[in-house]
Amino acid sequence: MTPRDAHPPERFQRAVETMRGFVDAEPSRPELVVEDMPAPQRLAPYASAIMATVYREDDSELGVGRLILLYDPEGQRGWEGDFRVVAYVRADLEPEIAADPLIGPVGWSWLTEALDQHEAGYRAASGTITRAVSESFGDKDEDPETTELELRASWSPTDGDMSGHINAWCDVLCLAAGLPPVGVTSLPGSGV
Repeated sequence: MTPRDAHPPERFQRAVETMRGFVDAEPSRPELVVEDMPAPQRLAPYASAIMATVYREDDSELGVGRLILLYDPEGQRGWEGDFRVVAYVRADLEPEIAADPLIGPVGWSWLTEALDQHEAGYRAASGTITRAVSESFGDKDEDPETTELELRASWSPTDGDMSGHINAWCDVLCLAAGLPPVGVTSLPGSGV
């Protein structure tokens, strides 16, 4: 949390308590680890942030994400409210999935559908989906080509309860990392 005074507004404190609850609670999935992280200092008068990592059973990393909660009692241009959530998700992709021209719209639908499923009221959503292919050369010529997806998004919550927003972000991170939705079993040999 980055308070500008000794007593942050109660509305912001309640929202931060929701975030802390996710850090302190048993994770919703065993592959997911949620932790505190420093919040950016200059985006809003008050900010709080958490990060999450998705791991395989062998402890190798599948994806990472950050969720930042911004609060400005006076609001800011484009926010349509006094809160703004900024989310980031990065995960490795299979090359054939990265090559699919629909991965951008599909990735965006993961976010909007997760927000709707968790009844996280929001407005003024915006964002980008980036597919990146990394090729190695020279002394790294033997390294395999890698592909990844990055989702950067922000939206304005319609109330101060962040639980639905955090659950939605966790769902998107897990989907991007290749985990099946909760309640769906992975196929044998899928590696997750």
